[in-house]
Amino acid sequence: MGSLPRRQRVAAYAVMLRDRDGQVEVLLSRLAPRVSRSEIWTLPGGGLDHGEDPRAALIREIREETGLDATVGETAHVYSAHLPRTSRNGQLVDAHAIRIVYDGWVSPDAPDPRVLEVDGSTVEAAWKLLADVMSGEVPTVAMVGEALAEHGPIRLQRVAAYAVIRRGDDRPEVLLTRLSARAAHPGRWTLPGGGITHGERPTDALAREVAEECGLTCEVGDLLDVHDTHFSGQAPSGRIEDYHGVHLLFAATVSAGEPRVAEVDGTTDAAAWVTLDDIASGGVDVLDVVTHALAFDSDRATGA
Repeated sequence: MGSLPRRQRVAAYAVMLRDRDGQVEVLLSRLAPRVSRSEIWTLPGGGLDHGEDPRAALIREIREETGLDATVGETAHVYSAHLPRTSRNGQLVDAHAIRIVYDGWVSPDAPDPRVLEVDGSTVEAAWKLLADVMSGEVPTVAMVGEALAEHGPIRLQRVAAYAVIRRGDDRPEVLLTRLSARAAHPGRWTLPGGGITHGERPTDALAREVAEECGLTCEVGDLLDVHDTHFSGQAPSGRIEDYHGVHLLFAATVSAGEPRVAEVDGTTDAAAWVTLDDIASGGVDVLDVVTHALAFDSDRATGA
């Protein structure tokens, strides 16, 4: 008996997660009856055309199978499956499947998924509870379990500089900025400042951010303290992240004038002087970095 024809296929897929009401869901595609007679789900994705970039192929396949415009990460896991005797298009072959699995995500306001491709290998796309997939309640191909077992949230560490800017003695106030819909906590108030770009001096970054967010010239003083926050959750982009924010807190002063947001379509939509009484009473919803900075600055001022 002669050897079987060899067939090698390279395909790209995505693990796409989202958070809905505190529950994590994964986007899956159901295989067409001509591929599997029983209900079975797989990751969105598919085969690479000759000469096609894997990430570009994956974005194309996700669009065809789910109707969604996805963003795909830079790194991936690679899985290899050798099936020495299997059927392909009615022919018995020696098959080798190479699967490149990326991290992918869509905007939180993305529409419900729907299949655009006609007569393709998938007939339905849906968000499924991750717990149901992992428990086996949702039937999937083996690759799904393998990929989810190795997948973890993208680890993102961000270093930022923020300013503690006070004014007034009888009715003390602090300069704050309100987070826009593009930020992680829209509507809440925080200290003026933001991320430090690669190679940028923290004090230069802070002066730049205050000018963008408040429209005022900032003179940066001493480093007061370092605050940090660590959590996992869905970022404004829609990606599930393991996020660590490191915040350098500086004393600062600003030029005369009322604050106004100079940056267009940024993460800040308002800037204002806010009384410490309003913050203490809960009348203004602030991030933890604000209360941390004000408590530290007060202790420093009193020598406590």
